[in-house]
Parts: sequence; C-alpha cells; structure tokens
Amino acid sequence: MNQTLSEYIIWQIPPVIRGEIVKKHDNVFNLIQKEAFEKLGVTSAVVSQYLSGKRGKMEIIDEEILEEIKRSTKRIIEEGEKVVVQETCSYR
Repeated sequence: MNQTLSEYIIWQIPPVIRGEIVKKHDNVFNLIQKEAFEKLGVTSAVVSQYLSGKRGKMEIIDEEILEEIKRSTKRIIEEGEKVVVQETCSYR
C-alpha cells in the first residue's frame, strides 16, 4: 500500500530533523553521546542509530533549514527535553 503525502511527511521528516539535531549535538556543540540522548529524551541506541545513518537517512542540504536546526539544537541544549517537541515541529 502506498503512503499518502501526509503519512510520508509524518514518518520520514521528523526522524531526519531529529537526526540532524543529534549530529549537531555531536559535531557542532561537542556533546558526548550520553549528553545528547539525555537532552533529547531518547535512548542511547536511538542516538547511535542517527549517528550511524540507520535512522533519518535523508540528507538536508538547504542551508537555511540547517541553520534553523542549529538554532533549535542550541535551544534544546540550553533548555533540555521540555522543548524538543516544540523545536522539532516549529516553523519560523
């Protein structure tokens, strides 16, 4: 059965955004994996899957979107798990 556009967006886009947030935690903000999963409220296995490319495989190449993800990651680092949903679902 083929997915509708809405189903595709729901199942594909959030994991890609979360994957980018995990990568930003790791590459830009130099947090260790344990800190990343604590801030995101996910397990260490999930963080490992994002970093290894097993989850959120789609690549974001739009610089504006990547900058927004970087801002969201910074806010998540500062404020913790309570802002994860808001930051992964926000559009500015």
